[in-house]
This record gives sequence, structure tokens and C-alpha cells, in this order.
Amino acid sequence: MWDAVRYKVDERNQKGQFILTGSATPVNKGILHSGAGRIARLRMRPMSLYESGHSSGAVSLQTLCSGEAKAEMTGEVKLTDLIDYIIRGGWPANQKGDIEEAALLPKAYLDAILEDDISRLDGVRRDSHKMELLLRSLARNESTTISTRRLKNDIQEVDHADMDIKTVSSYLDVLQRLFLLDNQKPFSWHVRSSVRVKQAEKWHFADPSLAAALLKLTPAMLLHDLETLGFLFEALCERDLRIYGESFGAELYHYQDYNEKEIDAVLGFNDGEWGAFEIKLGANQIDKAAEGLLKQKEAIAAERDGKPPKVLGVICGLSSAFYQRPDGVYVIPITALRP
Repeated sequence: MWDAVRYKVDERNQKGQFILTGSATPVNKGILHSGAGRIARLRMRPMSLYESGHSSGAVSLQTLCSGEAKAEMTGEVKLTDLIDYIIRGGWPANQKGDIEEAALLPKAYLDAILEDDISRLDGVRRDSHKMELLLRSLARNESTTISTRRLKNDIQEVDHADMDIKTVSSYLDVLQRLFLLDNQKPFSWHVRSSVRVKQAEKWHFADPSLAAALLKLTPAMLLHDLETLGFLFEALCERDLRIYGESFGAELYHYQDYNEKEIDAVLGFNDGEWGAFEIKLGANQIDKAAEGLLKQKEAIAAERDGKPPKVLGVICGLSSAFYQRPDGVYVIPITALRP
């Protein structure tokens, strides 16, 4: 079908004739032409909070990044609502009904992948139990930069099972091709910087509901485990930042160097500028996050050829207003954000 479409594109010399969709990246065996110059690839993601109707859209990310956004009240946000958005996920058919029923959809999706897709992808038989152990380890380490070797050690320590490091790497590749993972690449503001930047990607599932399903988390459990909730909330925000940013050509990264300095989310813009964002669940964490961003900006500005971020922001879960602080840092409720 791929080659047939490519042939028709050449024959008709018209644009926008075909839409090819799939839930996995197939092997290229038997394909005569890559499709370069004829077929463009576009990743379809779960819905953002704005698309699912859980964000008011009062604040435009693009407008904010251009420095033109105006302060406004955005309304109270409940912690239970944020937990609901995480467990429900961005699946279009999962936005209605009670939360117990909604939690079944990502679980069923994962079960189908383990029972069928991991082998149907390329005809190679794989151990579904080991794949599930790897998925659970990834869920335990959602929104972190843990190494492949540490994933292997985590499986050994928590599940008392041994996986060869080559198997872990091979299975991770399968999960990427099935679009289950959507990792954040590392960001370096300048290749000539004297600061050594870590090159590890930040682990993310395509949707935080998948991590919640793998860990069998309920709303009550997350209410009593704010640390885990914080990682999943970060994943929720970074899912949405990626979706919103890509709509106007920005790419999502994270920053981490060997001086133990980190930035949760970095948006790189087409003109070479960039924005730095910290993600915090509670409003009581805003001051510390803003202070950290300002220190990072000062340190980068002091570097040779330093290019500090154009915009600084703290994306918050439990904030009822969008505004710019006197120090220039924006406070952004995730439930008010849109592209």
C-alpha cells in the first residue's frame, strides 16, 4: 500500500490526497521507496486538557512566549480534578463516565499490546511477562532520566527478576515503535558552553494514564502519595506543553547538567530563542521554583556567548490566576493553558 500511494502521488502530482494511519512503526522490509519528498510523518497524540475540555484556554502559550499575555483570574482548581485528568488520560472516548470505569481503558490498551502487538509488530516472539516488568519499571520512573542499566536493576530489586541489558534495550525500541513512549530530549543552550550537559532523555509514556494503570493507582492512593502524583502531574503538563508548542513550531526538551541544575521543561523556538519552565503541583512551591529559574538565567547569562531563556514560567496545578511576578517569572495554571 505504501508503494502504491507513493506511485499515485508521483502520477497525479497533487498534494493532500491520502492519509495513512497506524498504531505502530512497521519494518521497512519489502518497501521499495522511503516516501521521501512524497509522504510526511505526523505523530498523533492523546488529547491535551484544552482539547478534552478540562482547560479553559484563557492563556495562550504562543502569546505568553511572545511576551504579550495579560494577567487574569482563571478559577479555583481542585486536587481531585487533577487526579481525575491523570487517571482518565487524553483518550477521546474516555472523557465521560465515572473514574473507576475510565481507569479500565488504559489498562485494556496495555493488555492488548502485551497479548498481541509486541509480537505482531514484526513477527518476533517476545516474552510478554518481561515486557510487562519493563513497563512497570518505566511507570515507577515516569518523568525521570534513569538509565537503561538502572531500569534493569530496578526490575531486579523490585520484581526480583533478571533481564539482560540487551533485552531491555531491544524491548524499549519495541515500545518506541508502538508509540507507547514519548520521551523528552535533552537541551543544550550552546554547544560551546563550558557546562557539561547530560544527554539522557526524560522517560514519558504517551499519556500519564498509562503509568497510573501500570501502577494500579486509584484516586485515593494518589491523594495519599503526593510524590508519585507530582511525577504524574509533571508528565501531564509536559504532554500538553509538547502538543501546544508543536502547534506553532516549538519543540519540547528538558535540561540537566553535571552541576545538578535542572529545568523541567524547555521550549525551543524556531528563531533560536528558548523558554524555561518549572512544573509544580502546589502554589506553595512557586517561590522556590521561580528563584531556581532566575538563578539558572543568571548563570547562563554569565557564560561565554551565553544565551539566557527568553521567557521563564512556573506551570502550576493549584493556582487560580495567571500573572507575571515582579521578577518577570510567569505563573501559569495548566488548566487555563492552550496553544
